[in-house]
Formats: sequence, structure tokens, C-alpha cells
Amino acid sequence: MPAHLRHPAQTATASSRAKASARKLRPAAGGQLALRLGSAWGGRRVGAGRKPAVGRRLVPHRARPAHNRAHPVHVTLRAVCRSLRTQFLFPTVRKAIALATRRSPESFRVIEFSVQGDHVHLIVEARDKAALIEGMRGLCIRIARAVNPLIQRSGRFFVGRWHGRALTSPRAVRNALVYVLGNFGKHGRHLTSCVDPYSSAPYFEHFREFPGRAPVADQPRLVPRSLDPPRDSPVALPRTWLLAQGWRRHGKLSVRDRPRHSHG
Repeated sequence: MPAHLRHPAQTATASSRAKASARKLRPAAGGQLALRLGSAWGGRRVGAGRKPAVGRRLVPHRARPAHNRAHPVHVTLRAVCRSLRTQFLFPTVRKAIALATRRSPESFRVIEFSVQGDHVHLIVEARDKAALIEGMRGLCIRIARAVNPLIQRSGRFFVGRWHGRALTSPRAVRNALVYVLGNFGKHGRHLTSCVDPYSSAPYFEHFREFPGRAPVADQPRLVPRSLDPPRDSPVALPRTWLLAQGWRRHGKLSVRDRPRHSHG
């Protein structure tokens, strides 16, 4: 707009802005222009930071809670590959679990497990928090070292940190047993046998249909030869009251039991 047509107030405002701009660009001592430091980017503001990844969230990097040796723990491990539940990889994973349990059963032991396509469920017992952390660390390393060469890769085998949930009551333990031993049903898989051979279910001695004995003792073919069935159970006997006796207050398990909802 031509200067002679501007309103006096607009002219004054434009003049003030020009003076402020000149002050910002006024040479400092030494003949250099004084530049305004800082940036409009970054800093604390609404919507700042990395956006959450699409899909399942990883376990946050926080200090592990205190562990009570009387409480079993339901652990979930998520792998980088989706072929754990095959005759090519499963026997190796099962052997790694058995070796980790036998290494130091007084401090850490796997009681039950279930291997799915890309994750593993475990029910473990540990002497204390340090034994739990060290036992899980050793198990993860053992599985990675055994399986990585088979799939021609190296490095970390599990995605993020393991998720652990303390089982503090008989009902919680029974629900966890159903969830782990019957986990194949949660993923919509159908079996030709009554128990999942890709788990410790063939060696579980408290099914209503097999009183006082493991299913595999009655029916050895429950674990196909292609899965290289071991002579002995790959898991340890429970030592906590909750896992050895307490959960039975709510009734024995059936081979037909399936998890009703996500258990964490």
C-alpha cells in the first residue's frame, strides 16, 4: 500500500518493526553481527519426542521389581524369527531350556514352558531377584547361541526385554498353568494329540485324564520322533508351595483346558 494511503497507526507500527529489526542486526564489538541464539525447534512441548512404534509395545527399561522366592513367575520371551515351532528349531530350544534348568536348580529353574511361532512362555522359580535376572539372562544367551547358527544369523535373538509377572495366589498359578500349557489354543492351532508336544505338557503330572503320571508315560507317541523326544523331563519339579500344591485347591487341570483371555 502506498505510504500516503496508510493509516497513521499502521505507519507507526511499521516504523517500530523496522527499528527493532535494525537493533537485532546492529554490529557487535569486533565488527560482527550479533545473531540471535536458540531455535524454535526442540524443547519440551506438546507432542514432542519419538512417536510410539506401531504394533506390540516392548517392555520398558525400568528396574525389575523385588522378587519373593515363594512366588513363581510367568515369563514371556519374544523372538526375532517366527519358526520356533518347527521340528527344525524346537528340539534345540527345548534342550537349551533343559540345560539352563540343570545348571543351577537351587537358584533358578524352569517348571513349565510353551513354544509358539515367535515367542516362548515360561513358568520359573528363583531364589531371589538376582537369581531370576541372572537365570533369565543365561537362558536367553543359551537359546540365542544354539538357534542363531541354525538360521544363519548372529546377535540378539530376543526382541527387547523379557516380560515377567509374579504369581502370588493359587488361582493366579492355576490360570498361568492353563495359559502356558494350553497356549496353542489361544493362537487358533489344532492338534492331533491331546497335549501340545511343543510344550512341557507331555511331562505334566497333574492332568485329570492322567492321574499321578505324565501323559507321555502312557502314550510315548505324544511327542513325535521328528521332535527328538528326550528320555527325561526337560523341566524341574516345583519347590514353591503355590506351584507344587497351592493351585490344586481350585481343581486339577484337564487336557481340554484353554486360556480364556490374555494373561500378560
